[in-house]
Amino acid sequence: MIRQIYRVGITLLVAGGIALAQQEAPPGPGGQPGPGLEAPPPRPGRPPMERALHAGPPGRWWKNPEIAQKLGLTADQQKKMDEVFQESRLKLIDLNASLQKEEAILEPLIGADQPDESKILPQIDRVAQARAELEKANARMLLGVRRILTQEQWKKLQSEGPPPGAGRGRGPEPHPAERN
Repeated sequence: MIRQIYRVGITLLVAGGIALAQQEAPPGPGGQPGPGLEAPPPRPGRPPMERALHAGPPGRWWKNPEIAQKLGLTADQQKKMDEVFQESRLKLIDLNASLQKEEAILEPLIGADQPDESKILPQIDRVAQARAELEKANARMLLGVRRILTQEQWKKLQSEGPPPGAGRGRGPEPHPAERN
């Protein structure tokens, strides 16, 4: 019974990661490919910090002239947000690659004719740890962007929310830092 529960859990873990990794990034402003770091929209069950910091549309929304004007962003604020983005970008790319690597190691272990639980369970822990590190780095970046906004701008951004249909069916894989 317990073994069957592990198998179902492991299968869901791998299937979810694979499904998320195959999803495309939505186009950015003007229909062009997304400008990078299009974080997924907040979803129930996401970490509280990500849900709390995830106001507004995905991507480098501060580069969108309409949004920048609605919020009253200054050129200095936009520059600072770009700096936060650039400072985080390489780390996010590396952490995403680590997560993909750990998931790639797990996949054949689960797919084996005789799955070896003694190898699978520690690998699941490595996948979970890699995912946690990626989530924390992403939350730190979002917090850095949040700190640049005034309280009024933050409230406006929260009320804007993601555009209709943004992120439908999307997930965090491949990590948005890889796109651009």
